Amino acid sequence: MPSNDVRNLAQIAVPTAAVGVIAVAVSAAVAGGKGALGAVVGTVLAILFMGLGLYVLQWTAKTLPQLFQAMGLLLYVAQLLLLLIFVAVFKDTSLFNAKTFAVSLVVATVVWMAAQARAHMKAKIFYIDPDSAKSEKPEKTGPKP
Repeated sequence: MPSNDVRNLAQIAVPTAAVGVIAVAVSAAVAGGKGALGAVVGTVLAILFMGLGLYVLQWTAKTLPQLFQAMGLLLYVAQLLLLLIFVAVFKDTSLFNAKTFAVSLVVATVVWMAAQARAHMKAKIFYIDPDSAKSEKPEKTGPKP
């Protein structure tokens, strides 16, 4: 993974994990151990899904740039549907508190998306590749001596 991608991932995952820690603390205070476990599962699931989606999107941008926009739309719809399926499957579980799971999952997903938008807006992305301009020598035009 190039260093720019790692920096981008750090700018996104760190705020999401920080909000997840807060969600775990609040859930533990409100709903006890099962609430804290639900918040941990929700936060980890959101980071896992969104991180995997970011990796797939970066891979698509590098290998198949013509499919980037369509893949981005498809990916976000698929992520949200899968997260909705997880909430539906675990709504009646006794392993952890389902409400804290759902709330932490939604909050972590929203924070991930906001941090991703912020990281993209702050990134200095070249419109042209400056290295390719240096390596190409302009051809001389005009009459030959």
